[in-house]
Amino acid sequence: MEALKQRILAEGKHLGNGILKVDSFLNHQVDPALMMTCGQELARRFRPVAPNKVLTAEISGIAPAFATAYHLGVPLVFARKHKPITMPEEVYLTYTPSPTKGRIVELMLSPEYVGPGDRILIVDDFLASGATILGLARLARTAGAQVVGVGALIEKVFERGRERLQAELGVPIEALARIARFEGDRIIFVD
Repeated sequence: MEALKQRILAEGKHLGNGILKVDSFLNHQVDPALMMTCGQELARRFRPVAPNKVLTAEISGIAPAFATAYHLGVPLVFARKHKPITMPEEVYLTYTPSPTKGRIVELMLSPEYVGPGDRILIVDDFLASGATILGLARLARTAGAQVVGVGALIEKVFERGRERLQAELGVPIEALARIARFEGDRIIFVD
């Protein structure tokens, strides 16, 4: 998606070790118009698999997942990293590594909002190693739901997460901007 690629080129910063900082429009400050455009495109691509819910992880995945859910006309559910007192005692729980936090994080999902019969589209800000998305898929499957697709705004192709997800999930995978590699400060997209 050209608008997203242009923003990445204009404002994205490679911090080394494969970390791309896009805080000015996605991960700290959010550009609502850009997110709605991205969500509309992801919704268009995934409408044929008929998801009835969009699932993401808090916090960075919420903006693109919300926009996608809005354009699909379905609810957004997000896995929590900390359990609020409003969440039931028994939850679905998994652990996943966080490259930006440099540690393992918990992901929790309330059984109230995802269950058997749900057709889940997982949407996240990044597809890198695929670890977070696989954690979300584990939560959905534990709840008895079916994962029907995976969407991401930005894919770091060189981390090979897509191959891992295809092997383990076997569902359609779409990314709006695919980064082949970094060359110093340069961001090189897949053609």
